[in-house]
Amino acid sequence: MERESDAGNGQILTLALDVGEQLLECGGEVSRVEDTIRRICAGYGARRTDVFAITSSIVVTMHRGEKSVTQTRRITASGTDFGRMEALNALSRRICEEKPSIGAARQALLDISRDGQGALPGLFGYVLASGAFACFFGGSVRDGLGAALCGVLIFYMDRRVRHIWDSRLLYAMLCSFLAGVCALLFRRVGLCDHADKVMIGDIMLLIPGIALTNALRDLFMGDTISGLLRLLEALLQAAAIACGFALAMYLGGITG
Repeated sequence: MERESDAGNGQILTLALDVGEQLLECGGEVSRVEDTIRRICAGYGARRTDVFAITSSIVVTMHRGEKSVTQTRRITASGTDFGRMEALNALSRRICEEKPSIGAARQALLDISRDGQGALPGLFGYVLASGAFACFFGGSVRDGLGAALCGVLIFYMDRRVRHIWDSRLLYAMLCSFLAGVCALLFRRVGLCDHADKVMIGDIMLLIPGIALTNALRDLFMGDTISGLLRLLEALLQAAAIACGFALAMYLGGITG
């Protein structure tokens, strides 16, 4: 019975950490992650749960019955997915209200993980955003079309290449460099009128605007460590993007 209790505690804590990990990966604030883990553990009978979360790690100690269990989770991915975050919040509320079995809750979590955005809606968003911003900032229709084509490249990079890069900064620099090279090539072959307008449209897909907003949100909510980490990461990523486009412009020369 004691071994079964230990296994049950471990399964509960693993489930709570899985939900918290996905919330962080979706761009959720640290306070939301910590509160969700506490509520899930309390829903399954924990009398106390101590949680410490930052953008790259979660440490939880759950006290349930006469036993205490501690787990640490390393977070390596980050992004923004409000639809998935909403589904995770709904799942956590369901766990607190209905207290389903661990297997049922884990299956629901797996369904949320698999229910990702399709390729076509994502591609449409990349094309529309890059083309519209290029025209909005003074570019011609041809510039918008050129930016949209570069947006297809960025979409492919995000879907197929991003997950194999350990360094987000190097990936951001590579992606911006390739987008800048494509913009200069389009200008040389006559597919667009202004390479800089094409770059402006494409850079809007890469800049960490939401990451910067999340950093300020964490700072205002009192999560100083997480806020500073996110702020520094956003600034470094912006610098890497600028370096990638600058390198492309330097190699392209004035004629680009």
